Amino acid sequence: MRAVRYHEAGEPGVLGLEDIERPEPGRGEVLVEVEAASVNPVDAKFRAWGVPSMPKTTGSDLAGTVAAAGGGVDYAVGDRVFATGLHTDRFAGGSFADYALVPTDLLASLPDGVTFVEGAAVALVGVTAWRAFVDHAGLEPGATAFVHGGNGGVGHVAVGLADALGATPVATARPEHHDVVRTLGAGAVLDYGRDDLAAAARAAMGGGADAVLDHMPDRYLGTDVELATQGGDVAVIAGGESTLPDVTAARSKELALHMMSMSNLATQPEMPDIAPVLTRLGRLVADGRLEVAIDRTHGLTEAAEAHRAVMEESVVGKIVVEP
Repeated sequence: MRAVRYHEAGEPGVLGLEDIERPEPGRGEVLVEVEAASVNPVDAKFRAWGVPSMPKTTGSDLAGTVAAAGGGVDYAVGDRVFATGLHTDRFAGGSFADYALVPTDLLASLPDGVTFVEGAAVALVGVTAWRAFVDHAGLEPGATAFVHGGNGGVGHVAVGLADALGATPVATARPEHHDVVRTLGAGAVLDYGRDDLAAAARAAMGGGADAVLDHMPDRYLGTDVELATQGGDVAVIAGGESTLPDVTAARSKELALHMMSMSNLATQPEMPDIAPVLTRLGRLVADGRLEVAIDRTHGLTEAAEAHRAVMEESVVGKIVVEP
């Protein structure tokens, strides 16, 4: 089988398409014939930083059909599925390949009305958005939600998810992306570079955000405190310096700050239950209540370009690789 792997940390050029042995599923695992896999910024970061065990096949989510099933699983050969998992211990094979080995707790059935490209594109970012807004922030109908980067992978799904949950989302994006972010469900879209962002956001939401999703805490955590409502929730989904510039302001508002992790290292035994979230996301997409935007697709031979683009370009939605 073919797989896009890297043997050392570095620029996208370290990725290479290789022929490797096709794995066999063990108990609680299925072997998926990959029809689509999306590229995520975290994939590019792992490649740039290196991981504990190399060579490593890149890719953290996929959609395809079950090619073989290990013992103790409820999936059969030919079943349509999609999955996501991070880092090296429990999603060891990676997804930029002809086949990938997946534990069933990171997997769900893909509804017939959802394409493989959509399934791969929504998997990781959808679970991230769901955990931020539902599991951590407890977003409810009638609430207000603020999303930084509403055109990005996680951001565009977070906008749509908030809308599907009956909340009112407001997002930031570059001016050229404002129209498409509105079509995804945003009640208002603001230029993320404006000096009065917090005040403008509060005005757009009629008082502030009950929940905030932030992927750049080094830049926006202070803004999050300003634009949040009393007792609001701020979910941080990425790394970077996250020291509150004004602890007193956050305390006076009684804000809850949620520092999220999607890693599934063996040293982190208490992982979120991903399979049920995937199932719910699949239903939302199938019912037309959640739209997944596809910026472009690439083949396996163009994996390096996909890695470059996800870090250097302002894309709308997701970049997907089709083996």
